[in-house]
Amino acid sequence: MPPISTTLSGATATATATATAPPRAGSEFAPLLRAVRGAGLLERRTGWYARCIAVNALTLAATLTGLLLVGNSWWGLLLALPLSLVWARTAFLGHDAGHAQITSGRRSGRVLGLVHANLLLGMSYGWWNDKHNRHHANPNHLDKDPDVGVGAMVWTQRQAEQRVGLARWLTRNQAWLFLPMLTLEGIALKVSGLQDLKRQAPRERAAEGLLLLLHLAGYAGLLLTVFSPGRALAFALLHHALFGLHLGLAFAPNHKGMEMPDGQDEGWGHLRRQVLTSRNVRGGLLTDWILGGLNYQIEHHLFPNMPRPHLRRAQPLVRAHCAAVGIAYTETSLVDSYRQAFRHMHGVGAPLRGGPDLRGTDLRGSRPPAAGRLAA
Repeated sequence: MPPISTTLSGATATATATATAPPRAGSEFAPLLRAVRGAGLLERRTGWYARCIAVNALTLAATLTGLLLVGNSWWGLLLALPLSLVWARTAFLGHDAGHAQITSGRRSGRVLGLVHANLLLGMSYGWWNDKHNRHHANPNHLDKDPDVGVGAMVWTQRQAEQRVGLARWLTRNQAWLFLPMLTLEGIALKVSGLQDLKRQAPRERAAEGLLLLLHLAGYAGLLLTVFSPGRALAFALLHHALFGLHLGLAFAPNHKGMEMPDGQDEGWGHLRRQVLTSRNVRGGLLTDWILGGLNYQIEHHLFPNMPRPHLRRAQPLVRAHCAAVGIAYTETSLVDSYRQAFRHMHGVGAPLRGGPDLRGTDLRGSRPPAAGRLAA
């Protein structure tokens, strides 16, 4: 891991002042919203999404046909990679449906979400949407964002200090274990969705449960038709490992190592809450495709219902507005975004390894943390 600096330069102090400048009177977000709406960037792109859904469906069909043609051979395991890529595209479409990016109708959006999540992926759309909406409402907030709650990994040294036993060992080494643990994410998503069914209303539970069963029957039936039981299990494990790794690497650059608001930051408005906790990733069309548009994380958090192809067009407006109101706009390369995220995870576990207490230090080496990022 890279060394963790414990000093702050004059440039860092300047960046801190920019990032935490007091809010101006009135809504900082309203002028940006007017500009974005005036540019037509909140209008639906039904045709674009129809093409994406059609191409994804055809690619999925071609991959499954390839499995049938290869038959009961270990060579068939090579198709786990393209299938994981198709599944990730399917997950991105389900994500967009949940944000009403594809259609403004709530019922049609739910149908699209159920098809892409429950039926095609075997993960609960209702569970994901509830969890993800809470994340969007309060990103990186320790008490309100489920994505930074205590789980297999932790995100602050206060959380780390409370770990015992195996969990404490995991936290000490979480930066090194992050990628291996992501290979379990594909299965974890399914388990979490199944566990959430008891929370859902009876009608919703019946629809989601039926689609999950159909997915399981179809997935297991296909693999057992093509492969022997041993090869079918090997394919399923490899496929879900690659799928979880892909999704995890798409979400990891977005918020890890960014500001973590606590009670004293409750005065932040929508603009500051979303911009200061998010990180964009530079890149071209390939980056857009690999990350499903999540590389425009700031724009996506400011306008969750903005269609994915409009995020790139909104970026210059958002960047210019942030500069005008004195809010730091964070954008970096894909490699550097991972470096920052891993550095943060490594620093969180430092005291458990007998290292320095870094609760007053910026783990990203760019600016000191807001109160609560480490010390909370």
